[in-house]
Amino acid sequence: MKLVTNLVFKGECRQAFEFYAKVLGGKLTAMHTFGEAPGDMPIDPSFKDKIMHAWLDVGDQSLMGCDAPLGYQEDMGGFSATYHSEDAAETRRVFDALSEGGKVTMPFNATFWSPGFGMFTDRFGTPWMVNTLPAGES
Repeated sequence: MKLVTNLVFKGECRQAFEFYAKVLGGKLTAMHTFGEAPGDMPIDPSFKDKIMHAWLDVGDQSLMGCDAPLGYQEDMGGFSATYHSEDAAETRRVFDALSEGGKVTMPFNATFWSPGFGMFTDRFGTPWMVNTLPAGES
């Protein structure tokens, strides 16, 4: 299990993460655009070159980032806490417990990158993403 902060941008995620990697001496291990998503995923054409997922490793710490489509920007308030687990049942348990009394923005489900992923704002106003890591990733 790993807790990671996810920074949410309005279109400048790539520039920010390249800058953070340079300044902090980190290594960018992922930088995927919305345009790389499967063809059946509805994406505004103006957003295809925006970043869906960035990952920066700095020492033993990590930072995630993304460009949020309009609507999600307000829900996420510029960041989200992110929970990662290799156990889908545990990820589901955490999703159900933390989202209780909050607002689910993406129901927990399998995605093209994860056997189980979901997004919500908890009852305290903290935006969260929970993610099940595919076998062999950590």
